[in-house]
Amino acid sequence: MSGPLGALNRITRSKPTAPVGERCEMCAEPIRDEHQHVVNTQARQLMCVCRGCYLLFTDASAELRYRAVPDRYVSFPEFELGPGQWDELEIPVGLAFFFRNSALGRTVAFYPGPAGATESELPLEAWDNVVGANPQLSLLADDVEALLIRTAGDITCHIVPIDACYQLVGTLRTLWRGFDGGQDAHREIDSFFAAVEARSRPAPGVSRPAPGVSRPAPAATSDAAS
Repeated sequence: MSGPLGALNRITRSKPTAPVGERCEMCAEPIRDEHQHVVNTQARQLMCVCRGCYLLFTDASAELRYRAVPDRYVSFPEFELGPGQWDELEIPVGLAFFFRNSALGRTVAFYPGPAGATESELPLEAWDNVVGANPQLSLLADDVEALLIRTAGDITCHIVPIDACYQLVGTLRTLWRGFDGGQDAHREIDSFFAAVEARSRPAPGVSRPAPGVSRPAPAATSDAAS
């Protein structure tokens, strides 16, 4: 069959081309490889979304099932972790991220390993002691931000987007060798923390020491002096 009717017949019989690339998990619009996320707070699930859907859930004060993951990086130059406190948290490696799960009503902890993100049975009293010594950690937003703590070398603590943490542990899963991860995993961790440090701003009220300048030691108390 030729002519317009033949062309129409061929079109109706043709199968539509399958979409290429990722699509928004809310509206099915195509999205770029680098895209934003929202958290389904009930299902504890990250969702890949387009910019339009992301903006629907940016109001942190609203009671919503979905919450947009912000792009905030905060450092805590004065972060304190006393001797033995990391062991009390029962984290078997020197890296973990902590976030408050609003559905559970408590803080949860995850650390990297060969299986990806592994949840730790976080002792609440031990974590409360860490927060008590570092009250600025209360800046953390529920569900969408995490406190990323590393104890190898100088102890560091940052607020980072929750999706950055899952991206890190997903990458480490493919590199992890042995108990502590191996050299490739450690190089990836060093690179990740260098990028985090470059993007971070000190928490309000905390000043970043100038390069090469040591932070002054705290003044001795009367008890210590005696």
